[in-house]
Order: sequence, then structure tokens, then C-alpha cells
Amino acid sequence: MQMNPMKLLQFKAAWDTFQHNHTKFTQFIKAMGQDALSEGSVLEITATTAEGKSLSTNLKVTAQDMELIRQIREIILENGK
Repeated sequence: MQMNPMKLLQFKAAWDTFQHNHTKFTQFIKAMGQDALSEGSVLEITATTAEGKSLSTNLKVTAQDMELIRQIREIILENGK
């Protein structure tokens, strides 16, 4: 699959804005990559709508997931956030 450079630049700009607006999420991603999360851990995500409805899911972390988290963490650290 070939990546469109313009889409990548748009994503980077959106990601930078997201990081600026949600610094706690960035800190959470960094912590996950610093031995807080390992293969076999269970990651649970809950979202609450504006109307108060909660949606939850969880996943057992695989080796491939850990690689993705490592890559995301690298991107965050490269941007100095």
C-alpha cells in the first residue's frame, strides 16, 4: 500500500492539534510505553456520550499491539510532547 504524502502531512497537523488539546492522553500513551503495559495486559476503553450513555470495550494486548504502542510513543517523543 502506498501512502499519500499530503494525507500524512494532514494527519500530522491534526495529531499535533490533538496532542495540544489533550495533553493527558499524550501522557497516558507515554506511560503505557514505559513498562505500564505489556503483552497479555488488558486495556479497557470507556467512552461516555454527551447524553451520558457509556460504551466500553477491552482487549488483551498482543506483541503486535506493543509494537504499535512503541511506534506511537516514538512519534510523540519526536515531537517533544
